[in-house]
Amino acid sequence: MRYLGSKQKLLASIEGVIKQNNIEGQVFADVFAGTGCVGDYFKDKYQIISNDFLYYSYVMNCAKLENSKIPGFQQLKKQIRCKDVFSWFNSLEFKPDESYFFYNNYSPKGGRMFFTEENAIKIDGIRQEIEKLYKGNFISQSEYFFLLASMIESITKVSNTSGTYEAYFKFWDSRAEKNFEFQPLEICEKNLHSKNIIYNLDTNQLIREISGDIAYIDPPYTVTQYISAYHMFETLIKYDYPEIKGIGGKRNRENKNSLYAQRTKAKNIFEDLFRQIQFKHILVSYSNQGLVPLDELCELASIFAVDGKVKINEFDYQEYQNHRSSNKRNGKKLNEVIIYFEKDLSINKSPINYSGSKDKLVPIITKNLPQNVDTFVDVMGGAFNVGANISALNKVVYNEINPYIYELVKWFINEDKNRIVKKVEERISQFSLTKAGKEAYEKFRQIYNNNQNPLDLYILHMYSFQNIIRFNNSHKFNTPIGVAGYSEDIKNRILNFNIKAPNVEILNEDYINIKWDSYPKNTIFYFDPPYFITNAAYNDGKRGMKGWGIEQEKELLSILKHIDDIGYKFMLSNVIEHNEKENTLLKQWVRKNDYRVVQAGVSGWRYSKNEVLIVNY
Repeated sequence: MRYLGSKQKLLASIEGVIKQNNIEGQVFADVFAGTGCVGDYFKDKYQIISNDFLYYSYVMNCAKLENSKIPGFQQLKKQIRCKDVFSWFNSLEFKPDESYFFYNNYSPKGGRMFFTEENAIKIDGIRQEIEKLYKGNFISQSEYFFLLASMIESITKVSNTSGTYEAYFKFWDSRAEKNFEFQPLEICEKNLHSKNIIYNLDTNQLIREISGDIAYIDPPYTVTQYISAYHMFETLIKYDYPEIKGIGGKRNRENKNSLYAQRTKAKNIFEDLFRQIQFKHILVSYSNQGLVPLDELCELASIFAVDGKVKINEFDYQEYQNHRSSNKRNGKKLNEVIIYFEKDLSINKSPINYSGSKDKLVPIITKNLPQNVDTFVDVMGGAFNVGANISALNKVVYNEINPYIYELVKWFINEDKNRIVKKVEERISQFSLTKAGKEAYEKFRQIYNNNQNPLDLYILHMYSFQNIIRFNNSHKFNTPIGVAGYSEDIKNRILNFNIKAPNVEILNEDYINIKWDSYPKNTIFYFDPPYFITNAAYNDGKRGMKGWGIEQEKELLSILKHIDDIGYKFMLSNVIEHNEKENTLLKQWVRKNDYRVVQAGVSGWRYSKNEVLIVNY
């Protein structure tokens, strides 16, 4: 079947990349599935998750991925008393009327030369017969989709075009003068590995909902919009008598334009795809003639890859030409590439146990980020669980008003992690600190309060009651001994802690002093304030730190509205209802400004609460 960008000739190469990189897994996603040849090829090796936002592609993938061979059509065969269903269809004769859409619009009868009149009549007649059989329950849905997919493949063999359907030849090509013959869809006859899942959604929407082992990404490379190039397929499958216009008789695009085929938007939508996709192994088919230059695409991928590593595999491939192809290329060979990287799916929990930390909410926060994040500002950074795990393109900014927490995070950012572990273990040994060892703990606490430094504060918090970092009004650490201490888990958290963005900036400011408009427009400001209707030691205002009450809540909401007014995006973690209390002020503010509320789930190992994310986009 002639199809723009088909990977039929690259199937062995795709498999080769999988083998070369020792990629293993059970779930394979083909998220720009097209005609489904990739999923069809691998359906005996993996469970396939297939997706394409064009309906005709969805039908073709259903036909290939729900069948290990051509369906039996047992009930239909009994009805028609014929062993060969396709021969029966081809034997039927039809008389056209006003319901024959292809005949009246895409043949000379309608002033267009996509099909001869004889072939158009046959196409309409068989298509209408298939619909009757399905509605009469003579064929199953699976058989129905197989027949529709077979119609698509069959009409390509008599189409008077170069392969796409944006225009037709002004003469009759020899292919078009052949008699239309309805033939079964070519599929790989392989046993299905397991039940496959087929979607008909926008890819960047779907990837927020699925996960697995291997994701194959084959987006449009050029400005050609598939809904335009293959509008005929969409109309054939839906057979919905659309309004059409122009020489090509095109249907309305129904908001099916792909951003991957728009020069100014392709790279941005790739950023969102790479950030959101939840698969371990990522394979991207692209070319040296794609809208996004290969070096830029690989650099983008490296931000989301484990250790920034990206591999490129190149293949010679004949360029497909249509009426929109560049004259500069003259049909020369292009380099088709498969980019491979392992996605960094890790969530590195901060080594600091700090009240209100959001490590468990990082997936839902990431999922709800806007498409483009140049800079991520963690305005009330705390232990830095959120900002450190956000792959912003440029940088992440950490801000924390508490100078002790700020110095701790700064220490972890700047100090070698192995050296930190060594210092921690030496200090614990030096002072004989143990779980619930009160005397040694209190002696060590006194030493810290006489000469405050991040190392000793960090060790203190490991052994303190519920890991609470608390100071008195004289800024002396006063949390009593607890029952926890240094552990292998904490050691691993120290060693694994890293910042995913390429650059990091750290601030020790009262957030009200931040100059919001000094950041790039593709900045998102994330706020995680003390929750007005919950209680915590760090927001009671009694320990030499800024407290949090109704005036601070109003101030925060005013600043968020200002950020919105000057054209920036924000995300606010908060609680609207908790233990029969309600933050009425926040609730009314959200409603008044029509902000979006996302249920974020339960957080907090000590005092659980149902959290929400409030966003202005």
